[in-house]
Amino acid sequence: MTHDRNSRFQDAHSDRKRAAKVPDTPQTRAPAYTLAFADDDFLCRDDLRPVRWQLELLKPELLMSEAGIESTIVLFGGARIPTPENKDKARTQTLSDLSKFYTETRTFARLMTERSNETGGTQNVIVTGGGPGVMEAGNRGALDANGRSIGLNIVLPHEQAPNEYVTPELCFNFHYFAIRKMHFLMRARAICVFPGGFGTMDELFEALTLIQTGRMDPVPFLLFGKDFWQKIINWDALSDAGTISADDLKLFKFVETADEAIAAIDAWPTPKKRDSIPGR
Repeated sequence: MTHDRNSRFQDAHSDRKRAAKVPDTPQTRAPAYTLAFADDDFLCRDDLRPVRWQLELLKPELLMSEAGIESTIVLFGGARIPTPENKDKARTQTLSDLSKFYTETRTFARLMTERSNETGGTQNVIVTGGGPGVMEAGNRGALDANGRSIGLNIVLPHEQAPNEYVTPELCFNFHYFAIRKMHFLMRARAICVFPGGFGTMDELFEALTLIQTGRMDPVPFLLFGKDFWQKIINWDALSDAGTISADDLKLFKFVETADEAIAAIDAWPTPKKRDSIPGR
């Protein structure tokens, strides 16, 4: 991360080092004496939650900007999707069958990263949740193309370690789901959703809602695996009931393969530019 070296004031790093070398006295040992920005216990207080939100929004934003990341291809999908080599160890036959999407994810990420490399790795950079399953396949595919990819991990009781294929300087860790989901979508050029569970559906519906309500510009929105998604969600029933409009079903498209997905992205209609919103 870059720092302002033109300031006439002492920088925070230097003062933190100086503060660690003060004489050991009852006063300097008191928690009140610790520099506020170097005090972990203070930063973790409930009262400081708004500050922590801001820090989680700001740190990845600064680092991605400094890395030159201009646009991303978002990959959502299940952590439990096995590799083809491990599909026989899957806990269900359905998971075993879904292993084909590990392969499609990896292929899609490789092909998109090859395109990204033509821009110097600044456009259409693969971003995943940084974990196993579909996420691993996405970061792995980017590495197959000798390109960069982003991992947005979150602290969980399980599955929280980043996979080994994420570009280390673009591997982030979050406490707040909401801020993490913002970073998924802030630079999104396209959103691709593979079979998954609660987390994947949470990400799917939040992104669709933002587009449906005009809070986010429309982007290519692809659901890999029509049979899976139509079995899990009765999309037509929502339209028939009137809880969504028939036009809402046009916000996304089903695809099966990496090649089909790329063709869909290339053919996606360019949205009409919306009128500017005051204060936006």
